[in-house]
Amino acid sequence: MYQQVLDPVGGSLALSAAVAAIPLLLLFVLLGAVKMTAWVASLISLAVSIVIAVAVYGMPVGQTLLAGTEGAAFGFFPILWIVINAIWVYQMTVETGHFDVLRRSFSSVSDDQRIQAVIIAFSFGALLEALAGFGTPVAVTSVMLMALGFRPLKAAVLALVANTAPVAFGAMATPIITLGRVTELPADTLGAMVGRQTPILALFVPLVLVLIVDGRRGVRDTWPAALICGVVFAVAQYATSNFLSVPLADVVASLLSAAAVVALVRVWQPRRSPETHPAVVAGGAADEPTPEFAARAGRVAHEEPDARADVVRAYAPYGIIIAVFVVCQIPAVKHLLDGATFAFTWPGLNVVDADGDPSSLTKFTLNLLTTPGTQMLVAGVLTMVALRLSVPRALKAYGATLHQLRWAIVTVMAVLALAFVMNLSGQTITLGTWMAGAGGAFALLSPILGWLGVAVTGSDTSANSLFGALQVTAANQAGLSEVLMAASNSSGGVLGKMISPQNLAIAAAAVGLNGKEGDIFRRVVLWSLGFLALMCILSGLQASVLSWMVP
Repeated sequence: MYQQVLDPVGGSLALSAAVAAIPLLLLFVLLGAVKMTAWVASLISLAVSIVIAVAVYGMPVGQTLLAGTEGAAFGFFPILWIVINAIWVYQMTVETGHFDVLRRSFSSVSDDQRIQAVIIAFSFGALLEALAGFGTPVAVTSVMLMALGFRPLKAAVLALVANTAPVAFGAMATPIITLGRVTELPADTLGAMVGRQTPILALFVPLVLVLIVDGRRGVRDTWPAALICGVVFAVAQYATSNFLSVPLADVVASLLSAAAVVALVRVWQPRRSPETHPAVVAGGAADEPTPEFAARAGRVAHEEPDARADVVRAYAPYGIIIAVFVVCQIPAVKHLLDGATFAFTWPGLNVVDADGDPSSLTKFTLNLLTTPGTQMLVAGVLTMVALRLSVPRALKAYGATLHQLRWAIVTVMAVLALAFVMNLSGQTITLGTWMAGAGGAFALLSPILGWLGVAVTGSDTSANSLFGALQVTAANQAGLSEVLMAASNSSGGVLGKMISPQNLAIAAAAVGLNGKEGDIFRRVVLWSLGFLALMCILSGLQASVLSWMVP
């Protein structure tokens, strides 16, 4: 048995926190400054975290390695299991040519890349986040953008930045339901509070997307579309989470925001500039087009319209995904599927927290049928039938998917192993406890704790499991609202999603930029920090002058 200790360095929480932060800081330095390949950087940081766990925290070597194996297993199931099957669906549409049909269909709505980025990366990505989460929207929307002519790097950056405001309500509000479980606060109340924070982000994200695509000119030319998308999404997310249903917040918001933009471009078109026309530039103002991209974009402009049946088949995979996930959310069906869920303590792993209570992190849940990954697999089989794809070709597409994601698989499993070593040894809790000692100023720091948790684990659900109870304890000590601090953990966490090595690896693999995760990281880190600063200010204001916003 191993009992966690929070201040192993000279009995000082501050010094212990400084040491505990080393693996995470090293990981980001290796990615951003050294430009090291993500899987190598992750393995090095994992090794450092193991050394600190054993040498500084006194965790037995066997327990440390077992913690790493549990994390690696969690990285594969459920996270990679979802991503692999989501990319498989995409590969089948490529194999049959229906992905090109889908691209042309989106182009028919608007051939302006700034509008396409808003509809696909933000609204459609939010729908995928609502249904599946766990990296699915980044994987799917990045390749969709690339098929529309965006350069791979630009497509990955747009997908990651867009995957922010919807994350707290992702996978049918799994992060918030988990937060309610660990804090013993009503999930509906927590969802209502998050619904008074993340919509503020939603107002700005579409504007940021057009800024990334085409700079200030893009904002000047397309602000009506970006603004209406953000406003409709924000209002819908707030209203649904507060008055209708927390799990449906992203579903309603994504559909209404997409419909609003499509309706707008029917009667209004942004001012055109040669640099944003797909026949000239593939990736936006910041990238010069290669001849290959320009030639492909030129072909797009002269392609013949597709038959209606082909268009229906092109959209069929996504309609099937939505249908499968909705059916699996029906209480009777969900209860039936729960029969294949098995929860057990990870063999040989015996860890208690600083108070002597067994750690909940040692429990591994194998939800074979309720996991979005298996539901995505079912959707993939139905897609195979809908696209009339033979079994050998479908298996070939699955093999291509595994080959495409091979380094992402190593990265994600290494990062989750790192997260579990840090969590179970006490390194992450040391960081959180040190921050919680800030007193009333903790209202400003609370979102940073969630951001840190998601940066480490890649999951808002995991960050809420890790820090939710700590947020409530810190709120009680500082005389702050429990609901506000717990919700700020989830809302701040969504902004760590875009810099999480796990999601960087997924984005890089999806667009064929394996080994370039550091380049993507440098493009998104300032947006992550900027949005985080906004969330910290909002949390501080809601703890004081805007306290009327707290339910």
